[in-house]
Amino acid sequence: MNKNELIAEIAEQADLTKAKAAEAVDAFIESVTDALASGDEVRLVGFGTFAVSQRKATQGRNPRTGAVIKIAASKQPKFKAGKALKDSVNSSKKRKAA
Repeated sequence: MNKNELIAEIAEQADLTKAKAAEAVDAFIESVTDALASGDEVRLVGFGTFAVSQRKATQGRNPRTGAVIKIAASKQPKFKAGKALKDSVNSSKKRKAA
């Protein structure tokens, strides 16, 4: 599912126009992005947690030349699925397989 399909699905389920659903999706994405950029977590009980993890600086190798390169430390966004989401995904797999 891409962003446009998500917007269409939200519009249908919430009885909204696609324009209002698009505003809601964009506001959600912006809010999560802003929270992560400021170092906060976003916890949606049952769905999951958006957070930022720290990656240490490491050394790597250029695959073409074999030269050692330095990979800078960075922050990475991550998502950990909640129990309800995991259970829902696992139960839907069983239904499709049957």
